Amino acid sequence: MASENLTPAGYIQHHLKNLAITVDDGSAFWTLHVDTLATSIVVGLFMVFAFWLATRKATAGVPGKWQAFVEIVLEFVDKQAKDAYHGPSRLVTPIAITLFCWILVLNSIKMIPADFIAMPLHALGLEYWKPVPTADLNATFGLSFSVFFLMIFFALRAKGLGGFTHELFTAPFGKWMFPANLLLNAVELLSKPVSLAMRLFGNMFAGEVLFLLIWALGGVGLVGVAASSLLGFGWMLFHLLVIPLQAFIFMMLSVVYLSLMEEGH
Repeated sequence: MASENLTPAGYIQHHLKNLAITVDDGSAFWTLHVDTLATSIVVGLFMVFAFWLATRKATAGVPGKWQAFVEIVLEFVDKQAKDAYHGPSRLVTPIAITLFCWILVLNSIKMIPADFIAMPLHALGLEYWKPVPTADLNATFGLSFSVFFLMIFFALRAKGLGGFTHELFTAPFGKWMFPANLLLNAVELLSKPVSLAMRLFGNMFAGEVLFLLIWALGGVGLVGVAASSLLGFGWMLFHLLVIPLQAFIFMMLSVVYLSLMEEGH
């Protein structure tokens, strides 16, 4: 592929570049990261299909291995969601399951070496393909803004438009301090999706850069191959903890934010 003769820095930059389509309107705002969108959709459909297989072959007796695994994951997420959420909505557990499982599978793509994905795609004529969607800030902001809109929905449903607006202008300092209240509440609201997106992106992007740096060592001789194999194995073991942890943190914070939006100041 084209990246074979690149320097280590060029190799890393090559694999971190998205396959993008830009609408010709004079700005870069309408740039679509095709790889992020395609991978997210395919992985999401795969996740739904895998869960469907577990339900299709579900049995009340001794479950199969896949059914048992799915049940453990669902029971774990359900318990965590119920412990963190104190409102009446039944939507929270499905939201938590969707966020946790989807982000978990998206993060898990990191365990596939980048060249294993890039080389077949290069043979098909695709020079750039960033494999891990959660290492793309657009994807993590898309997830976090979805949570943000759910937060507004939960608040409006629990308090009504009048109650929600009244709280924005009067809490926590009273109605005579409404400019400060509005500013403080706006910052608080907007900081939640921003922190969700940046936390997930930062951890996954940094991990991807380190993976690529380790793999780049393999191109500098036998010593590099040995170092790349050893360091890559150690970093992979570490990421076996990071990948589910980041999915869990995103899911739990989302549930907590939804719960807080239904509570009054």
